[in-house]
Amino acid sequence: MIYFDNSATTRMDKNVLQTYEKVSQTINGNPSSLHLLGNYADGLLQQSRKQIADLMHVLPEEVYFTSGGTEGDNWAIKGTAIEKRQFGKHVITTAVEHPAVKESVGQLKMLGFDVTILPVDQSGRVSVSDLKEALRSDTILVSVMVVNNEVGSIQPIVEIGEVLKDYPTVHFHVDAVQAIGKVPLLLGKESRIDLATFSAHKFHGPKGMGFMYIKKGKKIAPLLNGGGQESGKRSGTENVAGAASMAKALRLVLEKSEEKQKDQREIKKYLVQQLEGYKKVSIFSQKEGAPHILCFALKGIRGEVMVHAFEKKDIYISTTSACSSRSGVGSSTLEAMHVPEKLATSAVRISLTDTNNLAEAKLFMGEFDQLYQQFKDIK
Repeated sequence: MIYFDNSATTRMDKNVLQTYEKVSQTINGNPSSLHLLGNYADGLLQQSRKQIADLMHVLPEEVYFTSGGTEGDNWAIKGTAIEKRQFGKHVITTAVEHPAVKESVGQLKMLGFDVTILPVDQSGRVSVSDLKEALRSDTILVSVMVVNNEVGSIQPIVEIGEVLKDYPTVHFHVDAVQAIGKVPLLLGKESRIDLATFSAHKFHGPKGMGFMYIKKGKKIAPLLNGGGQESGKRSGTENVAGAASMAKALRLVLEKSEEKQKDQREIKKYLVQQLEGYKKVSIFSQKEGAPHILCFALKGIRGEVMVHAFEKKDIYISTTSACSSRSGVGSSTLEAMHVPEKLATSAVRISLTDTNNLAEAKLFMGEFDQLYQQFKDIK
């Protein structure tokens, strides 16, 4: 089997799974309980928090455990809106965000907030000057993803941060779900980023687990009220096994990350070079984009047809987004990039991780060539 759908989810690392199983079997207490078992659980929870904070070069009190990227995006956006609504109701985001962001700002719009959605260029990148022009005195939030999950475009986060230094009251949120181990991301005091969202299953951790970075001193309202866990910001009994195994997964994925990125970039480069030799192939991902995502189309063949054709060969790719593929929703990113609808419906995505290799890419191209010969006369 060749698995090229790692932006949808990654396989849980066997060492991470061992940690999850061990903690699940041995740490039975509720971290909020006052007895010894509760203390053991809380101790491991705080140890996991510190490990993540150290790896991300932030403070432990800036790390909050969540159920994943969707919750994190919802919390960052709605929590900011609730907390800062008395200061303004203007939110800025982009046309190529994940549905968790897009639907959240859509809900705010229904509640009377004013939302500016910035366009992107043909490479899927937002203009810093457009963002600067969109800022207003009542702007409370700017939300821009680091790496686009469909085509791999990398947004100018540092440059946006420089602009926002002149707007210290505006919360700057980044969806960093696709960034871990793939592109550099600076958090902490030296960064203008206030809020960042992460999801464990994108870096070989468990599903249903994530974390939020909330810069010290920045306030957002909780979405989940109850027992006051996570310093009163995110109630609910903590997933200790999930937190411990996520911390381990983060450590493992960041080990030799530059070397891993180089390997993935070489695989992507090979695939691009090969695909460019086919007349009916259009490539949407930029060479300077994220090292692990390659989006392309075989003209005249719908994306889902390609997915199932490769599935029969035991090769797994996807249409542009796992979150929208089953619902039949087209690629909002390609639409924003002004890709014609007929061509966009043919788009598929290869997404790599550090366990993939060049030999797999060569096998993929062998199968692709056979499919291309079969499909090339279809208009």
